[in-house]
Parts: sequence; structure tokens; C-alpha cells
Amino acid sequence: MVHDRYMSAETTPGFPKIRQVVLDCTDARLLAEFYRQLLGLRYRPGDEPPAPGEPDPAGQDWLVLQDAAGTAMVAFQQVAELPETTWPAGPRPLQLHLDLSVPTAPDLDVQHERAMSLGARLLYDRSGDPQEPLRVYADLAGHPFCIFAAG
Repeated sequence: MVHDRYMSAETTPGFPKIRQVVLDCTDARLLAEFYRQLLGLRYRPGDEPPAPGEPDPAGQDWLVLQDAAGTAMVAFQQVAELPETTWPAGPRPLQLHLDLSVPTAPDLDVQHERAMSLGARLLYDRSGDPQEPLRVYADLAGHPFCIFAAG
């Protein structure tokens, strides 16, 4: 018999399931583009960027990125102001972060180059750890995210 605490919300009727992760940001289009390119996602229909020089009303409010199957993964909510976390020390602690994984340490290095080329800032590097190699970054809005090798 499976104990309740080990049952997933997907297989247990009557429990909500996570729809998507929402990140507040002061530039929804900029942050959505960062994660679209980093994670290989696509825009929800209607959220795509406008043609150059055209207005971007969706990008001023709420954007959603989906996986190839059309499942919402990450959304971006425009806010007027967002103080950046000061993690690992300081007055504004880490409140939420994304954990991303790759199969191997060499894959971690490839994704490091991708993240940095997209404008991420490296906050912490533990890529040489034989047990759990990882790096922690800040995205363009200052939200921390980790990429680790989970092979």
C-alpha cells in the first residue's frame, strides 16, 4: 500500500496541480525571451512578439511560455517595480528559484555558455562538485535559477 505522503497530486483526485510558475518582472517580454531561448519553449498562441516597430500590448502585461505539447510552463507578469534578491546575503532573501537539470557535467558547461550568452549572471559555481555539480545564476530580472547535472 502506498502511503498518502508519497502519492502524487496527478494520481490523487481532489488535489490541485501546478499549472505554471509565474515570475514577476519589470519587462515581461525581455524575461520571456530569455527563458524561451534558455529552455527551448514557445509562446502561447497570441503571446508571440509583434513585428518590429509594432506595439506589444501582451508584452506589457502577461506572457506564457509552453512546451512542445502546449502545456504552460512559465508565465511572466509585468509589475511596476521589483527589488532584486540579495541572495546569498543581505536584506532581501531568496523567495523562490527554478531548478533546471541536465544529464551530465559536460552538458552543464554547454548550458552555462548558453545562459551567459543570454545575459544571465553567475552567482555561485559548484560545477566541480563530484556529488552534485551545479551553478546558480540570476536571470535578467534578478530571479535566481540553478542548473545542475543530475545524471
